[in-house]
Amino acid sequence: MAREIVLDTETTGFDPLTGDRLVELAALEIESFVPTGRSFHVYIDPCRDMPAEAEKVHGLSSAFLRGKPRFDSADVVDAFLDFVGDAPIVAHNAAFDRGFVNWELANCDRAEIPEHRWIDTLGLAKQRFPGMHNSLDALCKRYKISLSEREKHGALIDAKLLAAVYLELKGGRERRLELSNAAMTTSMSVSVRVDYGPRPRPLAFRSTEEERASHAAFILEKVKGGELWARFWLDGAAPDEDAAAA
Repeated sequence: MAREIVLDTETTGFDPLTGDRLVELAALEIESFVPTGRSFHVYIDPCRDMPAEAEKVHGLSSAFLRGKPRFDSADVVDAFLDFVGDAPIVAHNAAFDRGFVNWELANCDRAEIPEHRWIDTLGLAKQRFPGMHNSLDALCKRYKISLSEREKHGALIDAKLLAAVYLELKGGRERRLELSNAAMTTSMSVSVRVDYGPRPRPLAFRSTEEERASHAAFILEKVKGGELWARFWLDGAAPDEDAAAA
């Protein structure tokens, strides 16, 4: 099955080239558009102050982040790269997340994750809904995905929401129907037909021999297609002419 990683980040600002840093990184594993339950999530000490504007967005203060692992620690960079592996990475406005992740990777002498491995859900949404608002919030509302658990932006909750949005962008309910039909087909393909043999102890007739002969004669004389009914005579043979005339 196709393995993909849904990723979201929180930062101190908009541009790593001006000194902004990652402060939260979350990644969820999906296979064939279904979350597997495996995830990676970490808070990161940016080793700098947190601007008030950024804190209003995600609620992460300098005091909270102080003492958290740095990105270049093995608990962050090595664990993150091990989790991602060589899977494609799904992100909303992927250029933003890619810029920060690759800047941090380059800062600790690690290879950047190339652009061709990133799937941008913002680009997918613009193709599906041209000229409309296509923020993550707008897409959740459009697809009726609940935002009740989200008070502020957070990488982990946003990654979960993005995974649900990505499923909808890639087919949503129709894809779930396809999976359901596939499961039904698989179930039908392993069904076993049972052919029942003759009863080992045949039931006794509840009609007399004369009654059966009279009925057979009636069928031949009065019923169209009597030869079809003849297949079901109990003795397996057509009645003689005398019985048919009776």
